[in-house]
Amino acid sequence: MVSLSTWFRYIARKLEYSVSLSWKSYKRGQISDWEVHDAVWKNVFQGKLTYLHWNKGEAMAPTIGAQGGTLLVRKIAAADPTRVFVGDVVVLKDPDSSDNYLVRRLAAIEGYEMVSTNEKDEPFVLEKDQCWVLADNEKLKPKEAKDSRFYGPVPMTDIVGRVIYCLRTAVDHGPVQNSHFSMRQDSPVLEIELDVDEMAKNHKA
Repeated sequence: MVSLSTWFRYIARKLEYSVSLSWKSYKRGQISDWEVHDAVWKNVFQGKLTYLHWNKGEAMAPTIGAQGGTLLVRKIAAADPTRVFVGDVVVLKDPDSSDNYLVRRLAAIEGYEMVSTNEKDEPFVLEKDQCWVLADNEKLKPKEAKDSRFYGPVPMTDIVGRVIYCLRTAVDHGPVQNSHFSMRQDSPVLEIELDVDEMAKNHKA
């Protein structure tokens, strides 16, 4: 049974997400002043903070099996250094095709100095709203990994969610290792919205 304190923390996360999402829509001119309030409460009472995402490929092995995994992703309305953290496994738009999404680990954010293993490359600092993402599978070359070693820095605004749980098979599943801060933030969401049976039903492998 879910404790009352977990429910309070969960509602707080929903409210934070709803405000962020509504403000983003307002700034884009998609909703008017008087619609903001309605949008916030509609999201709090009707929306979920997670969605299921299927991911296949070797890039994130062993975190996600090469055969693929059904992922529980926590939605992020507006990614910035106060909402996603170094060490998080994130879902972001594919720089090659905005209709596709990649799953990679956030390795650095704005202000970090990036130093290459190749001495010919000059060090550089990630600019505001830029981040560096890497595949977990260290055996892959940059082009195979399709990460920032190949693409370079990517905009933080391309991040749409954080992976909080992975189902590789019906008997092999569990929480994803993210930054300590994110795991603490996501624990009430995981406790209330995780449905392993539903994930298994949607599993494609």
